[in-house]
Amino acid sequence: MRAVYVARKGAFKTISVSEEGEEQVIGFHLPGELIGLDALGSGAHRCEAVALNTSNVCEVPFDELSQVAAQIPGLQQQLMRVIGQSVSRDQQHMELLSRRQANERIALFLHGFGERLRHGGQSGTDFRLPMSREDVAHFLGLAFETVSRGFTRLQDEGLIEVDGRRIRLLDVERLDQVAHGVVATRTTAVASLGH
Repeated sequence: MRAVYVARKGAFKTISVSEEGEEQVIGFHLPGELIGLDALGSGAHRCEAVALNTSNVCEVPFDELSQVAAQIPGLQQQLMRVIGQSVSRDQQHMELLSRRQANERIALFLHGFGERLRHGGQSGTDFRLPMSREDVAHFLGLAFETVSRGFTRLQDEGLIEVDGRRIRLLDVERLDQVAHGVVATRTTAVASLGH
């Protein structure tokens, strides 16, 4: 670990590649977020970052970051906050993967992505996904077709509006409820009544 990186513009995905050559999407990074924190514990990066669109990063040499943060208490607090947010995103990813229902994973992903955009000063209800549906599928541990059907189901339920990669969250409260298994979508409820 020689540096951490701050996404300044665009978006990135972090990936790890298995010995079989299978790509697993570990996370997505938006402007203002740190990339490379995976090396804090072991001293070596376990994943690679790939730009999803026209992007740029600010490279922060780790030794200099430590020195400057020690001299400027405000920076140290800001750094701890950003690291805490990164840990929180990792925990949310684990929560996503623990969801049994695909529609819960997809709803939780869209709701969380909107919240991250909102915290970054952008619209959290009307946005363009920088990643492909295949990337979303790899991140959620689902098949591509399942993600596509899930987007369609959420749109049919009136929770979101989809136009290519453009997403509008139409009912954020209900989307959050679906994400946390509080309210099933009508399609899921009908399917379970049939058994």
